Amino acid sequence: MTRTRLSPVERRAQLLDLGMVLLAERGLDDLSIDVLAEHAGISRGLLYHYFSDKRDFHLAVLRRMSEEVVAITAPPTGGTPMTRMMASLEAYVGFVGTNRAAYASFLRAARSGDAEFHQIYEESRTALLDRIFEVSDAEELAALGLYDDPRGHLLVRGWSALVEETVMAWLEDPAGLSREELLTLLTAALPGITLAVQPTPR
Repeated sequence: MTRTRLSPVERRAQLLDLGMVLLAERGLDDLSIDVLAEHAGISRGLLYHYFSDKRDFHLAVLRRMSEEVVAITAPPTGGTPMTRMMASLEAYVGFVGTNRAAYASFLRAARSGDAEFHQIYEESRTALLDRIFEVSDAEELAALGLYDDPRGHLLVRGWSALVEETVMAWLEDPAGLSREELLTLLTAALPGITLAVQPTPR
């Protein structure tokens, strides 16, 4: 059988895919170049063609996680703000559920106090939250009690923290809540929060 030769970009992507799998199995602290080389079946020296050191590898794996979360939760172009939000949340819950251990490691790294790890997390979070304002016009936002101003962005940020914590807790213990009920709860939470405080345009 002829073996397909991968380009450097393809090979690096393959190694990052493996890094994601290993992140779920052992966490970031125990994810070393040696471990990656062993599981990839290549020499440690060859790995340094793709990652300069262990930290470079860790940063690359966390960026891959961040990029996948952003990509998979892209909302549909049509529908109402609520249906678009529901679709994004459904994709998010599905991704986190499938990659629960790896995503938990991603969150732990972001909260570890490491500035670069935290920045990667914040960049993905900002991209996710900005979508709400980018895909909806002013009238649609107003119907949710939102305005594209600092106050509106702050409220959405708070809601996102609620979503993240609730999803991780639900995966640990659903507490009798079905997936559909969870999605309905999270989707309704944003307009519930914003309409309760009745923000006004700035």
